[in-house]
Amino acid sequence: MGGTERTGVTVPKKILPRITSVQAGERPLTLRIRWDKGDENLVDVSGMVETFRVFEPLRRSRELFDQVRVGDHGADVVWSDEIDMSADTLWRLAQEQAGVTLSPDAFKRWRERKAYTLEMAAAALGVSRRMVAYYEQGKKPIPRVVALATRALELA
Repeated sequence: MGGTERTGVTVPKKILPRITSVQAGERPLTLRIRWDKGDENLVDVSGMVETFRVFEPLRRSRELFDQVRVGDHGADVVWSDEIDMSADTLWRLAQEQAGVTLSPDAFKRWRERKAYTLEMAAAALGVSRRMVAYYEQGKKPIPRVVALATRALELA
């Protein structure tokens, strides 16, 4: 288990998402992003662009917005030396916009509280055992309907 050793506790290493390609979406202030794991998302960045002063040039110029490119090592997207957005922020926005409402750790804690095996959780949620494992490992986003089902089953 990779991680940093502190006071006898192993802290899991967080693997940050990396961007492999980016282009401006057809709709204004959206980005089509391909991630290192092969996922692709259309991310609406209008909230950030319209809120923060640093993005003001992007509000004024669709031409500048269209010049988006992947930054060094896929850690961000950039428009100029002064304007960029981190991959971590874009990943969070992509997950929120996809309706992900439950973290992998919270999902695993739910399963453990219910004393469900992977098979039992899969049966209760109407998904495969493999999908339950993917949710816990953070390999697949947890859909809103699954998150809501965990809440309902918590009350049962």
